[in-house]
Amino acid sequence: MFIDEATIYVKGGDGGHGCVSFRREKFVPRGGPDGGNGGKGGDVIILTSEKIDTLMDIVSKVKYVAEDGHHGEGSNREGRSGKDLIIRLPAGTLVKDRDSGRVLKDLTEPGQRVCIARGNKGGKGNKHFVTPTNRTPRIAGAGKKGQERWLKLELKLVADVGIIGMPNAGKSTLLSLISKAHPKVAPYPFTTLQPHLGIVKIEEYQTIVVADLPGLIEGAHSGVGLGDEFLRHVERTKLLLHLVDVAPKSGPDPVEAYRMIRRELELYNPELSNKREIIAVNKTDLVDQTTCAKIVAELKQVASRPVYSISARTGNNLDALLKAIAGEFNAFSMEEESGKTATVR
Repeated sequence: MFIDEATIYVKGGDGGHGCVSFRREKFVPRGGPDGGNGGKGGDVIILTSEKIDTLMDIVSKVKYVAEDGHHGEGSNREGRSGKDLIIRLPAGTLVKDRDSGRVLKDLTEPGQRVCIARGNKGGKGNKHFVTPTNRTPRIAGAGKKGQERWLKLELKLVADVGIIGMPNAGKSTLLSLISKAHPKVAPYPFTTLQPHLGIVKIEEYQTIVVADLPGLIEGAHSGVGLGDEFLRHVERTKLLLHLVDVAPKSGPDPVEAYRMIRRELELYNPELSNKREIIAVNKTDLVDQTTCAKIVAELKQVASRPVYSISARTGNNLDALLKAIAGEFNAFSMEEESGKTATVR
C-alpha cells in the first residue's frame, strides 16, 4: 500500500533530575554535598533513507518519544543521557507543524538528518547550590521537559518526469514498456490508485526517474477523486509527459481532456502550468490515420507545441518520444545549472 500522508506526535526526552547527596566516608567528616547532575534527554531525529518509498511504516504508530535522561547519583555521578530516537522517512517528505501549518523541513535527498524535537538538559545536583552561607544544600535542580510538537508529513515523489493524463490513458502501460517497473495493466478500464516509479535509460550514460501518476478527473484540485493526493506528486517533477487517449471509451474528447487537465493543474498551483510539457497522443493503433492526424493537429493548435503520436501497446514511435524527453530534460538541466551559477555570482 502506498501511504503519502501521516500525522505524528514527537517529543524529545526530559532531562534527568539532579541528586541530593552528601559524601560519607570513614575519616572524612563533613564531606560535603556530592550530588551529580541529571542526564540530557534524547533528541528525536528524522533521517531520510533511499530504502523507504512510502509512509506506511510511520502511520502504524502515532507517538514518537525519545528516552528521558537518567537522574544524577551520589559521588558526583552524572545521570546517563537518553538515547536519541531516529525516525526514517523517504526522500521527498515535507515536514510541517500540524497546528501552524509552517513548513519545518523539506527533505528532498537521501541521507538528510534533522533534529525535529530536542531533548532538554538535566537538573543540577546539590553540589552546585553550595554558597558561603549554605554549605550543605538539600536541594537539587529538576530536569527540564523535552520539546514536543505534532507533525504533518506529506510525501511528494521525487521524479524527473511525471506521466499525467485522464484515467485509462495508458500511463501504466507506457511506464512498463520504457522501464523495468511493473505497474498493474489490464484490458479493461481502471485507474492507478498509487504512483509507480521507473528508471528509464534515455542515453548511453543517462537515466531518468519517471513516475506513473494516478489519473485526473474534473474537480481534482478541490479533492474530487484522488484529488490533491495526485497533484501533490506533480509539484516535484521537472518535466510533465501529458498522455492523451486518442480513442476514449467514455468521458470528454481528447482535446477537451487535455484542456481539463491543464485547467486542474493551474487551479491547484499556477506554477504547475509553467512546467515543461511533452504531449503524446496514445492508442493510435485503435483509430485510422485520418482521425489521428486531425486530433494531433487540434492539440498542436491548442497547446502551441509539438504533439507525438504513439502506441504504448505496440511500441510504435516510442523512440521519438524518448528522444524528445531527453532533449527537454537536458534543456531543463542546463537552465538549472546556469541558474545556480548566477546565484553564486
